[in-house]
Amino acid sequence: MPKTKHGECPTCQRITNLTFHHLIPRKVHRRAHFKKNFSRQELNLGIDLCRTCHSGIHRKFDEMTLAKQYRSLDALKSDIELERFFDWVAKQRIQ
Repeated sequence: MPKTKHGECPTCQRITNLTFHHLIPRKVHRRAHFKKNFSRQELNLGIDLCRTCHSGIHRKFDEMTLAKQYRSLDALKSDIELERFFDWVAKQRIQ
């Protein structure tokens, strides 16, 4: 069982348990475009997010959109709808 990380979520700034989010989702790693254009190290880059923010990102975007357009924390934070969602999450109690 993976060790649970605890810290500040970079999107909502709450201190809570964190989950690992692959910036290029694992589901697309086998596709030729990604195998050809990204190293294994680049494919495995990610950020630690709280479960609420992590789930919200995956509800809004499919894996291919995340892989092509939202491969960085800055890109995720630049989306207007996600920014509103992260602001809302920041006001929620940690369970």
